[in-house]
Amino acid sequence: MRRRLLGALVAVAVLGAALAAVVVLNGVDSPSRTPGDGIGVVASAPGSAASASGGTRGRDLRFGLSFGDTLTWMTDAELAKAMDDAVELGVRWLRVDLSWRNIQPDSPSQYVWERFDRVVEAARVHGLDVLPTLSYTPRWAADPNCASTSQTCPPADNGRFAEFARQAAERYAPKGVRTWEIWNEPNIKPFWQTGPDAERYTALLTATAHAIRSVDPDAYLLLGGLAAVDTIPSRQYVSHKTFLAELGRLGALKQVDAVSYHPYTYPLLPSTETATGTRFQDIDRTKDNLVAILTRYGERNMPIWLTETGAPTWSQGKAADTESARGTSHVTPRLQAEIAGDTVTAAAAIPSVAVVFWFSYQDGGPETPTSRKSQHYGLEYYDGRRKPAFDALEQAIRAYRERR
Repeated sequence: MRRRLLGALVAVAVLGAALAAVVVLNGVDSPSRTPGDGIGVVASAPGSAASASGGTRGRDLRFGLSFGDTLTWMTDAELAKAMDDAVELGVRWLRVDLSWRNIQPDSPSQYVWERFDRVVEAARVHGLDVLPTLSYTPRWAADPNCASTSQTCPPADNGRFAEFARQAAERYAPKGVRTWEIWNEPNIKPFWQTGPDAERYTALLTATAHAIRSVDPDAYLLLGGLAAVDTIPSRQYVSHKTFLAELGRLGALKQVDAVSYHPYTYPLLPSTETATGTRFQDIDRTKDNLVAILTRYGERNMPIWLTETGAPTWSQGKAADTESARGTSHVTPRLQAEIAGDTVTAAAAIPSVAVVFWFSYQDGGPETPTSRKSQHYGLEYYDGRRKPAFDALEQAIRAYRERR
């Protein structure tokens, strides 16, 4: 819910203790509104006195699966199986690309909503919530500097992207989709082809946020998931901390309710700490960490959603089987399982983390000498066989809930 300059905090209880909404008012220490199972449901807001105690009581860490652009292309049987597996895992959220390129692939007058309609309906039937990632530009609408090279080219006209987002919210809010992530990894060139540009992303974010809230004032909005990287000018990478600080300076944080972040740590376990700091430590323990940056810009209690984390397996080359392995780009199925279970433990220990998503559900292809590492983050192999990580994640989520 958008901030109102009233200088006070109003808490509205709905349907007893199970449903609540926090209306955020002006003030440096105002907690951000936090959805639970669907929009507007709050347990203890991350950063609150209840969650800061370090225990799990009073705090409801939630879990999700990040699917990318896969669910929309599944057959009905494959989609049903994916939903069943999500329920079995104990996750509640499904992060799915809602690609503008898929909806209006060829012209501004064309709309192809039907594939995403199927995903929303399947999730509803299974009692699951959908987090659409609004992103990816059709060639006809892309910046001419990169229109012919990639769907991750930003739009030439922010207004056109915002109108796509408005129509998506108008279509899916009545179906229960009221939480949105605006773009993916805008701080690295692979997902912002003209090169990271905090001012340009802020302009896109602002236009899109206003468009969504014009049809759903209570929509819950996430910053585009920040890639956890160092600043590397030659690759056009800007670190997650530098980019977040720049967004804070530009006022972008006033447009959203939560930060989205992608802390991959493999072969290290997410709970492992090092002298120089890991991507998980960057959340609230390293110098100038994400929480410190949020505090600097008046958003100390803004929740952080880990909308991607995980580790790839691969049969090609040397795979890490321990945290101390060096010179590898992937892990064994055994170590992936250990990382999956530890992800729950690590996320639960960080009060500011509200939701943690595993990437991904299923490998994108068979393991061959020509396949890419990025295709093998799944909890299942391409042929549907489960990796040990599936059971490890399910057991860790169940154990967390039992402790609560």
